Amino acid sequence: MPAVSGDVVTVHYRGTLADGSQFDSSEGREPLLFTLGAGDVIPGFETAVLGLEPGEKATVVIPPEEAYGPRYDEAVQIVPIDAFGEGAPEVGAVITVIADDDSRMSATVTAISEDMMDVTVDFNHPLAGQELTFEIELVEIVPPQA
Repeated sequence: MPAVSGDVVTVHYRGTLADGSQFDSSEGREPLLFTLGAGDVIPGFETAVLGLEPGEKATVVIPPEEAYGPRYDEAVQIVPIDAFGEGAPEVGAVITVIADDDSRMSATVTAISEDMMDVTVDFNHPLAGQELTFEIELVEIVPPQA
């Protein structure tokens, strides 16, 4: 019986970028468990699982619009280093910024100016703007609990 919206499924997967480098995999871990149609995974991944039967595999290329969206230049900002309090963050660090409305956003520190006065932070998802390839295997459609 093929997977349909509302089914709870488990899948094994391997995700790669256009250059062939792997960015994520369930290898060596429990399969990923999620509900189809609940928005738990990126839309293109969910679409690829719909219609698969347990044991069936698929390879899908997901455009940015069905993954983590486009990359926005305006999501890269330069802030004064003193906004970080004592001690500068490291390049590559993921920081959490609390907005005026108390919402939380993650950003990656991408650069620190040579004069140590400014920090460049990127609020884009690390995979934004990227085409993603997934090798997916539907392991199980979990039976509903009685």
